[in-house]
Amino acid sequence: MSNDSISDVLTQIRNANLIKSLSTLVPNTSANYQILRILQKEGFIKSFNILSKKHFIIYLKYTGRNRRPILTNMRRISKPGRRVYTSYKEIPSILGGLGIVILSTSKGILTDREARFQGVGGEVLCSIW
Repeated sequence: MSNDSISDVLTQIRNANLIKSLSTLVPNTSANYQILRILQKEGFIKSFNILSKKHFIIYLKYTGRNRRPILTNMRRISKPGRRVYTSYKEIPSILGGLGIVILSTSKGILTDREARFQGVGGEVLCSIW
């Protein structure tokens, strides 16, 4: 049992990438669903499915013969002990727009581009590239 399910998801994906696994299991929560939906839409993972009431199965994406992971780095920014908030004007850009920042806003969990377009700020959950 963990207090921070978002960190658990990022760690599960990072560990699966390190051993070049094709899939991994993560807890089934609504925040995790939104984050996985964003990762799939942005092309960082192949797909994900609901395995049971308690778990999602994530199919990871690799390139080339050596199976280099598409996800090179994931960093949790806002943590339970230290929350980080930003306005839409000050949302950080990762690698000049190659990476994404995921935010929890009043309009749901959004990427940095969507939040800037809608003009909403919020809690900066993580950065992915």
